[in-house]
Amino acid sequence: MSEIYTDRFLKDVMSRAKKVAIVGLSSKETRPSFFVGRYLKLRGYEIFPVNPAYVGKDFLGAPYVGSLAELPLDTDFLDIFRRSEDVLPIVEEALERLPKLQTIWMQIGVINEEAAAHARERGVDVVMGRCPKIEYQRLFGELRRGGFNTGVISSKL
Repeated sequence: MSEIYTDRFLKDVMSRAKKVAIVGLSSKETRPSFFVGRYLKLRGYEIFPVNPAYVGKDFLGAPYVGSLAELPLDTDFLDIFRRSEDVLPIVEEALERLPKLQTIWMQIGVINEEAAAHARERGVDVVMGRCPKIEYQRLFGELRRGGFNTGVISSKL
């Protein structure tokens, strides 16, 4: 099922977010999750990287945590870079653990209707199959003439 989100809804979701936990955030600079995390941090969001493979390291100054249990209770936005079939337990834990959670965002290609229904029943907004970086650029006028600005400088231009 393809969800339809109004620009107003997406802009509201992005405008009210402050503390963004990114599940599956990679420390590899070539990974999409890295681009998204860096971009959102540069736009003023406080980023909380969640990836047990990188505990003990940091993402642009923010220490990686191994689980949602280690996130601040006032985390209000959860961005999920995991396979669709892995999303339900992540969302269930987030709904139990994070009382200030306002938005659950599933990345491009990530759709889990059951998880979305649980979140919506609890009054949490859900976006599936979209990228907050792309939507932010589109909605806040940051698209470039050549397409999406990933922030990567190429010497082949």
